[in-house]
Amino acid sequence: MTLLKPGDGFPALTLTTAAGELALPEALTGDFGIVLVNRGVWCPYCASQLRSFQRAQPKLAEAGAKVVALWVDDEATTKDFIDKNNIQFPIGYGADAVAVAAATGAFVNLDPTYLQSTGFVLDPNGKVLVSVYSSGAIGRLVPDDVIGMIQYVRSQH
Repeated sequence: MTLLKPGDGFPALTLTTAAGELALPEALTGDFGIVLVNRGVWCPYCASQLRSFQRAQPKLAEAGAKVVALWVDDEATTKDFIDKNNIQFPIGYGADAVAVAAATGAFVNLDPTYLQSTGFVLDPNGKVLVSVYSSGAIGRLVPDDVIGMIQYVRSQH
């Protein structure tokens, strides 16, 4: 397993979302990208993280950032979560946990199979600015930290 570090290109991943297939990192090119890998709808910390990024959408848009999330949950479970929480950013469902882990370095739980919380902030060219890996339920990106980092990076150019 190779962990992604600052300066690495984010690997090509194709997500299945409610709106169709989404190719990463291409779908985020030109904007700062936030990629949130979550355990599943059953995880209260993951649900809370996604709701917090939804609440922060106006500030994230102002900062020039787009959010994408993914997990192994199925289509019906994901669509139900999106509808109940009014999530406006894409959530990829049915992710192949082992393949995502191999590509990104995310920790994977095999029985039952799901990905541990992992987050990436990408620059507008798809390069990793920061990666946050967790081996369990806690330890994840939060919107205020991401917005602050993007503002800092922008101020340096």
